[in-house]
Amino acid sequence: MTDNVHRRKNTVCAKTRKKINENIDSSGLCVKITGDFVPEYQSDLAAGCDLYAANDKDIIIRPRAFGTVPTGIHIEIPEGYEAQVRPRSGLAKDNGIGVLNSPGTIDADYRGEIKVILFNYGDKPFKIKKRDRIAQLVFSRVEQAKFVRVKRLNRTKRQNGGLGHTGI
Repeated sequence: MTDNVHRRKNTVCAKTRKKINENIDSSGLCVKITGDFVPEYQSDLAAGCDLYAANDKDIIIRPRAFGTVPTGIHIEIPEGYEAQVRPRSGLAKDNGIGVLNSPGTIDADYRGEIKVILFNYGDKPFKIKKRDRIAQLVFSRVEQAKFVRVKRLNRTKRQNGGLGHTGI
């Protein structure tokens, strides 16, 4: 890498770090939100905050079927971050309810309503009422990759091994 390219890359990285750091205050990451049901952390050290259902009528998800549940919120995530929608362990354990596209990614430039696609893995219908805690939201830093075309990749001990190649 030439000195010029290296300098440019470091300048871009410094600007990105500055933008990211502007959205963090002493209490943590600042995420702007609109809507009635602000997500809540259920303990001091919880990684995920709970998302609440904002449906006007009860939603029934039949066994082995899915349903989209509105949360009524819109968020503005700082550049350099994403939000991940993840299942709640209690719903999974007690009712067989999971998030279909888990984790669901919410990009920093998305401003639409957050909706959660829940799947009923169980054998009984599952009812979702307004204000039910339906999923959790976890924020993570992200970095976009720069892809570089090459003729071949470096060899590794693993090579093509995947999908269970190490056994059960």
